[in-house]
Amino acid sequence: MNAESVVGVLSALERAFRELDPPRISELRQTVSASLAALESGPEPAGDADPADARLAEAAALGARAAHLFVDVAPPDQAIPRFFASLSAHARAQAALYALRGRDKAIGRYFALPEWHGRLHQLDPPTPDGVRVGLFESGGAADGGRGFSFYVPERYVPSRAWPLVVALHGGGGNGRDFLWTWLREARSRGYLLLAPSSHGSTWSFLGPDVDAVRLRSLLDWLAERWRIDASRVLLTGLSDGGTYTLFHGLAAGSHFAALAPGAGVLHPANLTNGNLERARGTPIYLMHGARDWLFPVALARAARALLEKAGARLEYRELADLAHAWPREENARILDWFGELHLAPRA
Repeated sequence: MNAESVVGVLSALERAFRELDPPRISELRQTVSASLAALESGPEPAGDADPADARLAEAAALGARAAHLFVDVAPPDQAIPRFFASLSAHARAQAALYALRGRDKAIGRYFALPEWHGRLHQLDPPTPDGVRVGLFESGGAADGGRGFSFYVPERYVPSRAWPLVVALHGGGGNGRDFLWTWLREARSRGYLLLAPSSHGSTWSFLGPDVDAVRLRSLLDWLAERWRIDASRVLLTGLSDGGTYTLFHGLAAGSHFAALAPGAGVLHPANLTNGNLERARGTPIYLMHGARDWLFPVALARAARALLEKAGARLEYRELADLAHAWPREENARILDWFGELHLAPRA
Protein backbone atom coordinates (compact mmCIF):
# COMPACT_ATOMS: atom_id res chain seq x y z
CA MET A 1 0.00 0.00 0.00
CA ASN A 2 1.29 3.45 -0.90
CA ALA A 3 -0.19 6.87 -1.54
CA GLU A 4 -0.16 6.45 -5.32
CA SER A 5 -2.27 3.29 -5.16
CA VAL A 6 -4.80 4.92 -2.83
CA VAL A 7 -5.08 7.95 -5.10
CA GLY A 8 -5.31 5.59 -8.07
CA VAL A 9 -8.36 3.75 -6.81
CA LEU A 10 -10.08 6.99 -5.77
CA SER A 11 -9.43 8.51 -9.20
CA ALA A 12 -10.70 5.37 -10.97
CA LEU A 13 -13.90 5.45 -8.93
CA GLU A 14 -14.37 9.13 -9.65
CA ARG A 15 -14.30 8.43 -13.38
CA ALA A 16 -16.57 5.40 -13.02
CA PHE A 17 -19.18 7.32 -11.01
CA ARG A 18 -19.25 9.98 -13.73
CA GLU A 19 -19.80 7.47 -16.54
CA LEU A 20 -22.10 5.03 -14.73
CA ASP A 21 -24.37 4.01 -17.58
CA PRO A 22 -26.00 0.56 -17.00
CA PRO A 23 -24.84 -0.88 -20.36
CA ARG A 24 -21.23 0.02 -19.43
CA ILE A 25 -21.18 -1.39 -15.91
CA SER A 26 -18.99 -4.40 -16.79
CA GLU A 27 -16.41 -2.21 -18.52
CA LEU A 28 -16.34 0.27 -15.63
CA ARG A 29 -15.99 -2.51 -13.08
CA GLN A 30 -12.96 -3.86 -14.92
CA THR A 31 -11.28 -0.45 -14.83
CA VAL A 32 -11.89 -0.02 -11.12
CA SER A 33 -10.84 -3.62 -10.45
CA ALA A 34 -7.42 -2.94 -11.97
CA SER A 35 -6.83 -0.03 -9.59
CA LEU A 36 -8.20 -2.06 -6.68
CA ALA A 37 -5.77 -4.89 -7.43
CA ALA A 38 -2.86 -2.44 -7.38
CA LEU A 39 -4.01 -1.14 -4.01
CA GLU A 40 -4.50 -4.55 -2.44
CA SER A 41 -1.27 -6.05 -3.77
CA GLY A 42 0.88 -3.64 -1.78
CA PRO A 43 2.39 -4.46 1.64
CA GLU A 44 0.27 -4.08 4.74
CA PRO A 45 1.15 -1.14 7.01
CA ALA A 46 3.44 -1.87 9.94
CA GLY A 47 1.79 -2.59 13.26
CA ASP A 48 3.64 0.26 14.92
CA ALA A 49 2.64 2.75 12.24
CA ASP A 50 2.92 6.44 13.05
CA PRO A 51 -0.26 8.58 12.93
CA ALA A 52 0.31 9.52 9.28
CA ASP A 53 0.70 5.87 8.27
CA ALA A 54 -2.41 5.01 10.25
CA ARG A 55 -4.33 7.73 8.40
CA LEU A 56 -3.11 6.42 5.06
CA ALA A 57 -4.15 2.90 6.05
CA GLU A 58 -7.62 4.23 6.97
CA ALA A 59 -7.94 5.94 3.58
CA ALA A 60 -6.79 2.77 1.85
CA ALA A 61 -9.33 0.63 3.69
CA LEU A 62 -12.13 3.05 2.84
CA GLY A 63 -11.01 3.27 -0.78
CA ALA A 64 -10.93 -0.52 -1.03
CA ARG A 65 -14.39 -0.74 0.51
CA ALA A 66 -15.72 1.81 -1.98
CA ALA A 67 -14.19 -0.14 -4.85
CA HIS A 68 -15.50 -3.52 -3.67
CA LEU A 69 -19.00 -2.08 -3.28
CA PHE A 70 -18.76 -0.94 -6.88
CA VAL A 71 -17.15 -3.97 -8.55
CA ASP A 72 -18.43 -6.99 -6.60
CA VAL A 73 -21.51 -8.60 -8.06
CA ALA A 74 -24.54 -8.51 -5.75
CA PRO A 75 -28.27 -9.28 -5.97
CA PRO A 76 -30.19 -6.75 -8.11
CA ASP A 77 -32.10 -5.39 -5.11
CA GLN A 78 -28.75 -4.43 -3.53
CA ALA A 79 -27.41 -2.52 -6.54
CA ILE A 80 -28.65 0.94 -5.58
CA PRO A 81 -27.85 0.71 -1.83
CA ARG A 82 -24.36 -0.54 -2.65
CA PHE A 83 -23.79 2.28 -5.12
CA PHE A 84 -24.72 4.91 -2.53
CA ALA A 85 -22.54 3.14 0.04
CA SER A 86 -19.66 3.24 -2.45
CA LEU A 87 -20.13 6.97 -2.97
CA SER A 88 -20.06 7.54 0.78
CA ALA A 89 -16.97 5.37 1.36
CA HIS A 90 -15.22 7.23 -1.46
CA ALA A 91 -15.95 10.54 0.24
CA ARG A 92 -14.83 9.23 3.64
CA ALA A 93 -11.57 8.01 2.09
CA GLN A 94 -10.89 11.52 0.81
CA ALA A 95 -11.63 12.94 4.24
CA ALA A 96 -9.06 10.57 5.76
CA LEU A 97 -6.50 11.33 3.06
CA TYR A 98 -6.80 15.12 3.11
CA ALA A 99 -4.67 15.59 6.21
CA LEU A 100 -1.76 13.97 4.33
CA ARG A 101 -1.80 16.37 1.36
CA GLY A 102 1.46 18.03 2.45
CA ARG A 103 3.21 14.72 3.18
CA ASP A 104 3.00 13.16 -0.27
CA LYS A 105 2.96 14.83 -3.69
CA ALA A 106 0.52 12.31 -5.16
CA ILE A 107 -1.98 13.18 -2.46
CA GLY A 108 -1.28 16.90 -2.78
CA ARG A 109 -1.92 16.79 -6.52
CA TYR A 110 -5.16 14.86 -6.02
CA PHE A 111 -6.55 17.77 -3.98
CA ALA A 112 -5.42 20.52 -6.38
CA LEU A 113 -6.07 21.53 -9.97
CA PRO A 114 -3.17 20.99 -12.40
CA GLU A 115 -2.13 24.66 -12.40
CA TRP A 116 -1.08 24.22 -8.75
CA HIS A 117 0.81 20.93 -9.06
CA GLY A 118 4.19 22.66 -9.28
CA ARG A 119 3.59 24.90 -6.26
CA LEU A 120 1.45 22.93 -3.86
CA HIS A 121 3.09 24.54 -0.83
CA GLN A 122 1.44 27.85 -1.75
CA LEU A 123 -1.98 26.32 -1.05
CA ASP A 124 -0.96 25.75 2.59
CA PRO A 125 0.73 28.93 3.85
CA PRO A 126 1.13 29.62 7.58
CA THR A 127 -2.21 30.48 9.15
CA PRO A 128 -2.42 33.91 10.83
CA ASP A 129 -3.30 33.92 14.52
CA GLY A 130 -7.03 33.80 15.18
CA VAL A 131 -7.95 32.78 11.62
CA ARG A 132 -9.92 29.54 11.22
CA VAL A 133 -9.30 27.58 8.03
CA GLY A 134 -9.80 24.06 6.76
CA LEU A 135 -12.70 21.68 7.23
CA PHE A 136 -15.67 22.20 9.55
CA GLU A 137 -18.57 19.84 10.10
CA SER A 138 -21.86 19.89 11.98
CA GLY A 139 -23.79 16.63 12.15
CA GLY A 140 -22.27 13.19 11.75
CA ALA A 141 -23.06 9.55 11.19
CA ALA A 142 -25.46 9.43 14.13
CA ASP A 143 -27.92 11.77 12.40
CA GLY A 144 -27.18 10.65 8.84
CA GLY A 145 -25.01 13.68 8.18
CA ARG A 146 -28.02 16.00 8.25
CA GLY A 147 -26.03 19.02 9.38
CA PHE A 148 -23.59 20.79 7.09
CA SER A 149 -19.96 20.72 6.04
CA PHE A 150 -17.92 23.83 5.33
CA TYR A 151 -14.48 24.44 3.90
CA VAL A 152 -12.29 27.52 4.19
CA PRO A 153 -9.20 27.52 1.94
CA GLU A 154 -5.99 27.32 3.95
CA ARG A 155 -4.80 30.55 2.31
CA TYR A 156 -7.86 32.47 3.47
CA VAL A 157 -7.16 35.91 4.98
CA PRO A 158 -9.88 38.19 6.38
CA SER A 159 -8.44 41.30 4.73
CA ARG A 160 -10.66 40.73 1.69
CA ALA A 161 -14.05 39.21 0.96
CA TRP A 162 -14.08 35.69 -0.53
CA PRO A 163 -16.56 34.11 -2.97
CA LEU A 164 -18.68 31.18 -1.84
CA VAL A 165 -19.98 28.03 -3.51
CA VAL A 166 -23.10 26.44 -1.96
CA ALA A 167 -23.26 22.84 -3.22
CA LEU A 168 -26.43 20.75 -2.81
CA HIS A 169 -26.31 16.95 -2.77
CA GLY A 170 -28.66 14.65 -4.65
CA GLY A 171 -31.62 12.76 -3.19
CA GLY A 172 -30.60 10.43 -0.37
CA GLY A 173 -27.19 12.09 -0.02
CA ASN A 174 -25.72 14.48 2.52
CA GLY A 175 -23.46 17.49 2.58
CA ARG A 176 -20.70 15.74 4.49
CA ASP A 177 -20.03 13.52 1.46
CA PHE A 178 -20.95 15.96 -1.31
CA LEU A 179 -18.41 18.53 -0.08
CA TRP A 180 -15.66 16.45 -1.70
CA THR A 181 -17.26 16.88 -5.13
CA TRP A 182 -16.16 20.53 -5.01
CA LEU A 183 -13.25 20.76 -2.57
CA ARG A 184 -10.43 20.42 -5.12
CA GLU A 185 -11.73 23.33 -7.18
CA ALA A 186 -12.71 25.52 -4.21
CA ARG A 187 -9.25 25.04 -2.70
CA SER A 188 -7.46 25.78 -5.96
CA ARG A 189 -9.54 28.76 -7.06
CA GLY A 190 -9.92 30.39 -3.64
CA TYR A 191 -13.60 29.80 -2.84
CA LEU A 192 -15.25 29.08 0.48
CA LEU A 193 -17.45 26.01 0.16
CA LEU A 194 -20.68 25.16 1.96
CA ALA A 195 -22.28 21.72 1.54
CA PRO A 196 -25.47 21.58 3.62
CA SER A 197 -27.68 18.55 4.07
CA SER A 198 -31.38 18.72 3.29
CA HIS A 199 -33.76 18.60 6.23
CA GLY A 200 -35.27 15.34 4.99
CA SER A 201 -33.98 12.70 2.61
CA THR A 202 -34.16 15.24 -0.21
CA TRP A 203 -34.74 18.95 -0.74
CA SER A 204 -38.07 20.56 0.06
CA PHE A 205 -39.51 21.33 -3.38
CA LEU A 206 -42.54 19.09 -2.79
CA GLY A 207 -43.97 20.72 0.34
CA PRO A 208 -43.23 23.57 2.77
CA ASP A 209 -39.82 24.94 1.82
CA VAL A 210 -38.11 24.28 5.15
CA ASP A 211 -34.70 24.06 3.51
CA ALA A 212 -34.92 27.70 2.40
CA VAL A 213 -35.04 28.80 6.04
CA ARG A 214 -32.10 26.58 6.95
CA LEU A 215 -30.01 27.84 4.04
CA ARG A 216 -30.62 31.47 4.91
CA SER A 217 -29.74 30.82 8.54
CA LEU A 218 -26.55 29.00 7.56
CA LEU A 219 -25.42 31.79 5.25
CA ASP A 220 -26.00 34.37 7.99
CA TRP A 221 -24.09 32.24 10.51
CA LEU A 222 -21.12 31.85 8.17
CA ALA A 223 -21.05 35.54 7.26
CA GLU A 224 -20.68 36.39 10.95
CA ARG A 225 -17.51 34.26 11.17
CA TRP A 226 -15.81 34.57 7.78
CA ARG A 227 -15.67 37.40 5.31
CA ILE A 228 -17.91 36.38 2.42
CA ASP A 229 -18.45 38.43 -0.74
CA ALA A 230 -22.25 38.63 -0.86
CA SER A 231 -22.13 39.54 -4.56
CA ARG A 232 -20.33 36.31 -5.45
CA VAL A 233 -22.35 33.46 -3.94
CA LEU A 234 -23.00 30.59 -6.37
CA LEU A 235 -25.70 27.98 -5.81
CA THR A 236 -25.16 24.61 -7.46
CA GLY A 237 -26.48 21.09 -7.03
CA LEU A 238 -26.74 17.56 -8.38
CA SER A 239 -29.95 15.72 -9.35
CA ASP A 240 -32.55 16.68 -6.71
CA GLY A 241 -30.01 19.26 -5.58
CA GLY A 242 -29.99 20.63 -9.13
CA THR A 243 -33.78 20.69 -9.17
CA TYR A 244 -33.76 22.58 -5.88
CA THR A 245 -31.07 24.95 -7.16
CA LEU A 246 -33.56 26.22 -9.74
CA PHE A 247 -36.56 26.01 -7.40
CA HIS A 248 -34.94 27.94 -4.54
CA GLY A 249 -32.44 29.97 -6.53
CA LEU A 250 -35.19 31.60 -8.61
CA ALA A 251 -37.51 32.18 -5.65
CA ALA A 252 -38.40 35.64 -4.41
CA GLY A 253 -35.72 36.89 -2.06
CA SER A 254 -33.00 34.58 -3.35
CA HIS A 255 -29.53 35.76 -2.34
CA PHE A 256 -27.53 33.94 -5.01
CA ALA A 257 -25.72 35.70 -7.83
CA ALA A 258 -25.87 32.72 -10.19
CA LEU A 259 -27.08 29.12 -10.42
CA ALA A 260 -25.37 25.98 -11.73
CA PRO A 261 -27.72 22.96 -11.64
CA GLY A 262 -26.61 19.58 -12.93
CA ALA A 263 -28.62 16.43 -13.75
CA GLY A 264 -31.79 17.96 -12.32
CA VAL A 265 -35.09 19.13 -13.76
CA LEU A 266 -37.08 22.34 -13.95
CA HIS A 267 -39.80 21.45 -11.43
CA PRO A 268 -43.34 22.18 -12.73
CA ALA A 269 -43.95 24.47 -9.76
CA ASN A 270 -41.53 26.96 -11.37
CA LEU A 271 -44.12 27.55 -14.08
CA THR A 272 -46.78 28.75 -11.63
CA ASN A 273 -44.91 30.31 -8.68
CA GLY A 274 -43.33 33.23 -10.53
CA ASN A 275 -39.88 31.70 -10.77
CA LEU A 276 -39.75 31.80 -14.56
CA GLU A 277 -40.54 35.52 -14.51
CA ARG A 278 -37.72 36.03 -12.01
CA ALA A 279 -35.36 34.06 -14.25
CA ARG A 280 -34.97 37.04 -16.58
CA GLY A 281 -31.37 38.17 -16.45
CA THR A 282 -30.34 35.43 -14.01
CA PRO A 283 -27.06 33.72 -14.93
CA ILE A 284 -27.65 29.95 -15.10
CA TYR A 285 -25.11 27.28 -16.04
CA LEU A 286 -27.30 24.27 -16.88
CA MET A 287 -25.62 20.88 -17.30
CA HIS A 288 -26.99 17.49 -18.26
CA GLY A 289 -25.72 14.18 -19.56
CA ALA A 290 -26.95 12.74 -22.84
CA ARG A 291 -26.74 9.31 -21.17
CA ASP A 292 -28.71 10.30 -18.07
CA TRP A 293 -30.80 7.23 -17.20
CA LEU A 294 -32.86 8.87 -14.43
CA PHE A 295 -33.83 12.23 -15.91
CA PRO A 296 -33.70 11.87 -19.73
CA VAL A 297 -31.84 14.64 -21.51
CA ALA A 298 -35.10 15.71 -23.20
CA LEU A 299 -36.10 17.23 -19.84
CA ALA A 300 -32.97 19.38 -19.84
CA ARG A 301 -33.62 20.50 -23.40
CA ALA A 302 -37.17 21.49 -22.43
CA ALA A 303 -35.81 23.41 -19.43
CA ARG A 304 -33.32 25.16 -21.69
CA ALA A 305 -36.11 26.29 -24.01
CA LEU A 306 -38.25 27.60 -21.14
CA LEU A 307 -35.37 29.42 -19.43
CA GLU A 308 -34.18 30.99 -22.68
CA LYS A 309 -37.73 32.13 -23.44
CA ALA A 310 -37.94 33.59 -19.93
CA GLY A 311 -34.82 35.66 -20.60
CA ALA A 312 -32.31 33.88 -18.37
CA ARG A 313 -28.63 34.35 -19.15
CA LEU A 314 -28.22 30.69 -19.93
CA GLU A 315 -25.08 28.65 -20.51
CA TYR A 316 -26.24 25.18 -21.57
CA ARG A 317 -23.86 22.22 -21.44
CA GLU A 318 -25.01 18.84 -22.74
CA LEU A 319 -22.30 16.24 -22.21
CA ALA A 320 -22.42 13.32 -24.63
CA ASP A 321 -20.72 10.75 -22.37
CA LEU A 322 -22.20 11.80 -19.04
CA ALA A 323 -24.68 9.58 -17.20
CA HIS A 324 -26.71 10.64 -14.14
CA ALA A 325 -23.77 12.09 -12.26
CA TRP A 326 -21.87 15.24 -11.46
CA PRO A 327 -19.18 16.07 -14.07
CA ARG A 328 -16.16 17.06 -11.97
CA GLU A 329 -14.38 18.50 -15.00
CA GLU A 330 -17.08 21.18 -15.25
CA ASN A 331 -16.28 22.67 -11.83
CA ALA A 332 -13.35 24.75 -13.03
CA ARG A 333 -15.33 25.87 -16.09
CA ILE A 334 -18.24 26.90 -13.87
CA LEU A 335 -15.94 28.97 -11.68
CA ASP A 336 -14.36 30.59 -14.75
CA TRP A 337 -17.85 31.47 -16.02
CA PHE A 338 -18.96 32.70 -12.61
CA GLY A 339 -15.82 34.77 -12.07
CA GLU A 340 -16.49 36.75 -15.23
CA LEU A 341 -20.04 37.77 -14.27
CA HIS A 342 -19.26 40.46 -11.66
CA LEU A 343 -22.88 40.67 -10.57
CA ALA A 344 -24.52 41.91 -7.38
CA PRO A 345 -26.78 39.47 -5.48
CA ARG A 346 -30.40 39.37 -6.57
CA ALA A 347 -32.83 41.33 -4.43
